Amino acid sequence: MTDSPTPAASGPHSTAAPDEADTEALRQRALAALLTARERTTLLTDSVDDHELTAQHSPLMSPLVWDLAHIGNQEELWLLRGVAGREAMRPEIDGLYDAFEHPRASRPSLPLLAPAEARTYAAEVRGRALDVLDGTALHGDRPLVRAGFAFGMIAQHEQQHDETMLITHQLRSGPAVLTAPVPPPAPADAAGLPAEVLVPGGPFTMGTSTEPWALDNERPAHVRDVPDFFIDTTPVTCGAYQGFVEDGGYTERRWWAPEGWAMVREHELTAPLFWHRDAGQWLRRRFGVTETVPETEPVLHVSWYEADAYARWAGRRLPSEAEWEKAARHDPATGRSLRHPWGDEDPTPERANLGQRHLRPAPAGAYAAGKSPLGVRQLIGDVWEWTSSDFLPYPGFAAFPYREYSEVFFGPAHKVLRGGSFAVDPVACRGTFRNWDLPVRRQIFSGFRTARDL
Repeated sequence: MTDSPTPAASGPHSTAAPDEADTEALRQRALAALLTARERTTLLTDSVDDHELTAQHSPLMSPLVWDLAHIGNQEELWLLRGVAGREAMRPEIDGLYDAFEHPRASRPSLPLLAPAEARTYAAEVRGRALDVLDGTALHGDRPLVRAGFAFGMIAQHEQQHDETMLITHQLRSGPAVLTAPVPPPAPADAAGLPAEVLVPGGPFTMGTSTEPWALDNERPAHVRDVPDFFIDTTPVTCGAYQGFVEDGGYTERRWWAPEGWAMVREHELTAPLFWHRDAGQWLRRRFGVTETVPETEPVLHVSWYEADAYARWAGRRLPSEAEWEKAARHDPATGRSLRHPWGDEDPTPERANLGQRHLRPAPAGAYAAGKSPLGVRQLIGDVWEWTSSDFLPYPGFAAFPYREYSEVFFGPAHKVLRGGSFAVDPVACRGTFRNWDLPVRRQIFSGFRTARDL
């Protein structure tokens, strides 16, 4: 995901406006989303000292202190200035925290706010933003505030940066500073699940025109028609991926797209990021802890090129984005597209591994309560899933509330990921949510599942 430079007070947004009776419920939902995001931001920034906050742990990532102040700056930009029309608190820092003006690799050289100053600024913005939320009508003709959209957008933005900061925590060296309980074991039926599920062909509704906090690239709802196909019941596991590695997958050019093979050769890749071989076994580093690679967990930290190469080796392919969404949302019994694989209800801990509740994916086959109507599991949470599709607009797309969120990234350079990872909060994860990244990216919490034609 990316960030926002210029707010707009109006624009296309087709969600129906709530009536006044719904306003208080929306206000409470927005308040809860903002508070949950800030609790997580505080955890991720208070768990390290000031030196680590200001250090750049990888040229791929910003210093954590940049993310902290950027979160505050975007909240000020959209909620205080955009919604409430207030004067800028710190106009001189806008350029420092413009993600398009300064690439991540150059941010440590900027005159950034020091940790204490960044915390104070973010807290002051938040206090004023909550006052704005309390005094803003969430119905009416303003698309930016209708159904609490701007507040939901900012909660999603903060949670997206929290995931980015969690990636930085994974990349940092040194002892572990974050802890979390392990996910629940896979249910008893996991071992007997079919390897794949048939998804019947035909039309279905993709995207949304009604989800109140859906972002512009998820809109509008439209009909897609896909032929019959099979899709993996669960994401590809570490154990299955080890088979590819040990069969010489990283040494066989025939499995790789040309650009992927060039990446393998240039960086001398032999396995997923953070894996290494020692004394005859595969180990990985996870948030400062070295452990045996768990064979039953979905594989993590693989690029699109690696996912694509594995699928070719296995005699399969990556699903298209439309195929993924049909497997995740379409209910053949009713013909409806659901909000989530399990139905229209919000995510719960029994349905999906979300929100940094655990610091790893759950075993393959987990979360039976979250399966789709066709029986596909773990489509939401655990790992982002690469698809074969380029990131492109839907028919009828309209940028809102700013071009730089989605439109400037459309094209063949970026591949779509779907489903969300264990690091994604429910507010920023739904059956229509679209993520995208460069096909070389490995530091993200990405995995995949495969598909094949009937």
